[in-house]
Amino acid sequence: MDIEKTIEKYALLNASKYNGKANPGAVIGSVIKEKPKAKGNMKELSRKVNETIKKINSMSLDEQRIEIEKLGISEDKKEKKEKGLPELSIKKNPVFRIAPYPSGPLHIGNAKQLVINDEYAKRYNGKLILVYDDTIGSDEKNITKEAYDLILQGIKYLGCNIDNAIYKSERLHIYYKFALELIKKGKAYVCFCSSEKLRENRSKGIECPCRNNSVEKNVEEWQNMLTKYKEGEAILRIKTDMKHKNPAFRDRVLFRISERKHPRVKNNFKVWPLLEFSWAIDDHELGITNIIRGKDLMMETEMEKYIWDIFGWNHPDVIHTGLVQIEGIKISKSKSKKEVLEGIYMGWDDPRTWSLQSLERRGIMAEAVRRFCINSGLSANEVTLPIEALYSENRKLIEMQANRYFFVDEPVKIKIEGAPSQKVSLLAHPDYLKRGKRTFDVKDEFFISKNDYGKLKEKKLYRLMDCLNFIKKNGKLFFDSFEYEKYKEKGDRIMHYLPASKLPEIEVVFEDGCIKKGLAEEGIKNIKAGDIIQFERFGYCRYDGKNVFWFTHK
Repeated sequence: MDIEKTIEKYALLNASKYNGKANPGAVIGSVIKEKPKAKGNMKELSRKVNETIKKINSMSLDEQRIEIEKLGISEDKKEKKEKGLPELSIKKNPVFRIAPYPSGPLHIGNAKQLVINDEYAKRYNGKLILVYDDTIGSDEKNITKEAYDLILQGIKYLGCNIDNAIYKSERLHIYYKFALELIKKGKAYVCFCSSEKLRENRSKGIECPCRNNSVEKNVEEWQNMLTKYKEGEAILRIKTDMKHKNPAFRDRVLFRISERKHPRVKNNFKVWPLLEFSWAIDDHELGITNIIRGKDLMMETEMEKYIWDIFGWNHPDVIHTGLVQIEGIKISKSKSKKEVLEGIYMGWDDPRTWSLQSLERRGIMAEAVRRFCINSGLSANEVTLPIEALYSENRKLIEMQANRYFFVDEPVKIKIEGAPSQKVSLLAHPDYLKRGKRTFDVKDEFFISKNDYGKLKEKKLYRLMDCLNFIKKNGKLFFDSFEYEKYKEKGDRIMHYLPASKLPEIEVVFEDGCIKKGLAEEGIKNIKAGDIIQFERFGYCRYDGKNVFWFTHK
């Protein structure tokens, strides 16, 4: 194989791996590995590689696939380590739980714990309980009434099986019962120290005077917390070792008073448990056998174990997983909530929220999200995954179902002098001939995108995809030929287009909230809301209805 064919081979293979865009460095490395002598003239090799990549990167993914098939080449398949979740040491009839705080919908960052717990529950024929962690939150992080339904919608979208739904706000009497038991065991006390004094004492390992009150006094003050005391006047703390190596573990707060109105139980309760206490009680009372949670909750786990030991309860098996960071996106539930409530975002499914609702509306398949989460594994190490990893999984699922169409954003009308009238025929899908073809009646006037128009250069050969070749001379465009082979040999850029006629005007909503407007071919009038299509050389989109599409990904 001569050097040009070798370069073309590796450029095509590299482009197929990276969404149609080959990387010069990778291609040069592969060429030299096969043809070491090419290293003798790196300047000439680099020139040839860059020229070839320029042509290949201008092709659509379908065109690249066709060229790969023509050359009869394929990527060497290296045996990959199987991805997935490891086996667990499971007791009979396992029970897992997820405990979302209802301040908004679940987003892509929340999905990991949900999916992993659901996967294990299904694998071991166990149960998965949804526990709404709706104890009263802080002023900054408060409950949103609609979040309850939004969380359920996200769970349903991901195909998770919930055996029961529990609301912590309905279990206050249970928490009060066990709080009183702790007090009677001499393991908890009512404290009147200010938050500043509490922090100072804990950091220095100093016991506050409240700690030494009698059990009888603490029982009385606990009743006063439930009936008389106001917000900020008293808290209930657990007794631990005030010399514990971790100051955060020293006499942690178990209950506090909050007089804010709760969206479900209104003002019927004002004394609320902190999360580790309610978790400790519920994990025992609900028969939870396996807890899978982020390693950011390791302190809460230690406190749960401490409480279980006080009551003599068995410990569930606990696994802490590393947090997953997603490269390329920023997720802030509090910011999203603020923007939604202020009307800046279009709703909880605005693509900028990265909520599960927004992913579904964009055309991200639930199975792609599940694979993305499972591939992050159970490691305790923090993992950073590129968002492209999610898109790659989704592309595998939608590529075959997505028919092809042309969309021209920011259209510019051009005239190609001498272009003959013709009927252009394009496949609805390159791999499914039975889906038929799309046809355009074209003459000498076309719409192309403003971006493509701005890149036209003098005396360069260009191609309208599956239509014709043209050249720019003295500021005008002239018909040159029909043959793709000529373009392949001498062409500078290939582009999609539309015949200059009355066409559907559409909008595409992107993940950053921006909107692109343009024209689409007539065939989009036949698609239904919810259909996922591919605008060639633009990206996959889900049809939202009323000539509006949501951008899925490239």
